[in-house]
Amino acid sequence: MRITLQGGRVIDPAHGLDAVTDLHIADGRIAGLGTAPAGFIAERSCDVSGRIVCPGLVDLCARLREPGAEHKATIASETHAAAASGITTLVMPPDTDPVIDETAVVESIRRRAQAAGFARVLVLGALTRGLGGEVLAEMAALKEAGCVGVGNAGVPVPNSMVMKRAMEYASSHGLTVFLTPMDPWLSAGGQAHDGQVAARLGLAGIPVAAETAAVGRELALVEETGARAHFGRLSSARAVAMIARARDRGLPVSCDVAAHQLHLTEVDLGRFDADAHVLPPLRTARDRDALRRGVAAGVIEAVCSDHQPHEPDAKLVPFGDTEPGLSALDTLLGLMLKLVDEGVLDLPGAIERVTAGPARLLGIEAGTLAVGAPADVCVFAPGAHRLLDARTLASRGHNTPFLGWELRGVVTLTLLDGRPVYQREV
Repeated sequence: MRITLQGGRVIDPAHGLDAVTDLHIADGRIAGLGTAPAGFIAERSCDVSGRIVCPGLVDLCARLREPGAEHKATIASETHAAAASGITTLVMPPDTDPVIDETAVVESIRRRAQAAGFARVLVLGALTRGLGGEVLAEMAALKEAGCVGVGNAGVPVPNSMVMKRAMEYASSHGLTVFLTPMDPWLSAGGQAHDGQVAARLGLAGIPVAAETAAVGRELALVEETGARAHFGRLSSARAVAMIARARDRGLPVSCDVAAHQLHLTEVDLGRFDADAHVLPPLRTARDRDALRRGVAAGVIEAVCSDHQPHEPDAKLVPFGDTEPGLSALDTLLGLMLKLVDEGVLDLPGAIERVTAGPARLLGIEAGTLAVGAPADVCVFAPGAHRLLDARTLASRGHNTPFLGWELRGVVTLTLLDGRPVYQREV
């Protein structure tokens, strides 16, 4: 299909483009900007004046709950929610059931995503078999099957020698190791940030040292092995500083942060709000502000949703027994625009952190509107607002502490490989 998007503000941070112009699409690729290429005749023209046209969003961490937890959500339901939020590429961690430690699981997920047809689903292979932290997974086979990296999700690898060998194996095959830094002993049994709020509520605390101790070990192993490592979902000021120093020393490391960590703090636990029960935990305002500065400075190169949809019962037991995680696909774009409104980032910078930034970290052909690139496109009305409630959430998971918030930016069109996968009027 040949499509022309007319008169929108086209923002492509990967190439420094920010201009009101036309975008032309043919055969699933970007065919031209401005004047149509020779011989191009659009089968469909869309007037997108007053709207932002940007690359489809790339989400570095989204649990789609399939296979293994279809009572919470499915690949079809969550990729549809992604399309409704302008997200065209999602990365699944390997902690599915069965674990993504065999090529058959990778292929099964790919088939289900293609059958749904709403978004591109990439997967991380397991670092260790069954995420058990003892025996290395067959990383070479997982890469051959299409895994974009390897990791152990939120499951720790306590044995440092196993982790060292895992990094060496991954490095020998050019795979990035995706790390979730959390010391298993310092975080054991923890439910909230180890501070005044947890003490007042009588909740077991998770100290910042649980994150920094793990970051320190992994940085030492990166320096020893030369492996490329990505630290996911940082939550503390000290961890950001450690990554910044490591990068200054030339270590091949990168990091991201979940969008909710840029807006919420331990205070948002309120009176045991289970929707604010997340791992790593919400920390202090000082930590939140340091994360914001890290995003603005480019130390934190990507912002992800850390999407974890749950069925209602998962959040209806006492706080300490609830399942951690929040449903976050619906809020990723709106929370990035809120950072713009609050002066943390300019609009191209905010878009970059959820498009070109994560695409660059993954080494994939996405996050850009350059001629010849896949036509993954998000069009949104920047001045439109929506109130978050059960009726407006596209995800099957309604477990979010942002219910009742009014967020700016409503997606009106999402294209995947030049094909409309979501449309709405504003």
